[in-house]
Amino acid sequence: MMKSKILAFAALIGVLCIQPYAFAQEDDDDGDEQPAAVTRASKNVPELILGSKDDSYAVNQKDFELVSGQGYRWKITSAAGLEYKFQTDLFRNVWMNQIVINDLEVHMNGAPAWLEFDSEGTISVQFTAVRPGEYTWSVPDLADKGMTGKIIIK
Repeated sequence: MMKSKILAFAALIGVLCIQPYAFAQEDDDDGDEQPAAVTRASKNVPELILGSKDDSYAVNQKDFELVSGQGYRWKITSAAGLEYKFQTDLFRNVWMNQIVINDLEVHMNGAPAWLEFDSEGTISVQFTAVRPGEYTWSVPDLADKGMTGKIIIK
């Protein structure tokens, strides 16, 4: 009898420890959208391109929307000849998996302070969004020229 109680208790603990798929909670109250499903596979964030051949201060997209609990890959590209210092408070509010530069991976135990582009190229960051909120990104010295935006994690 004691063995069956121990076995039943172990099975109960095992069932409670299984982590089911999570679903993002919807914050808006108009009820017209379904919550986005969180998957185990990382999703791509639309690439952020800083500068262009025609305009060193152009950005292709300013605002990004993510879902808490979801893994993401985000390419950030410098497409002009200026030096860009990309900063965001997002990095302090996600679980950072890795940063990839020219197929070389950087794994860390914390967030980077900023990403610096001394020349044209792409840096890819892979992370899991863990804290809902509104975060900003910018190239601080060029924010007044429009190189700023926001990232919303729902």
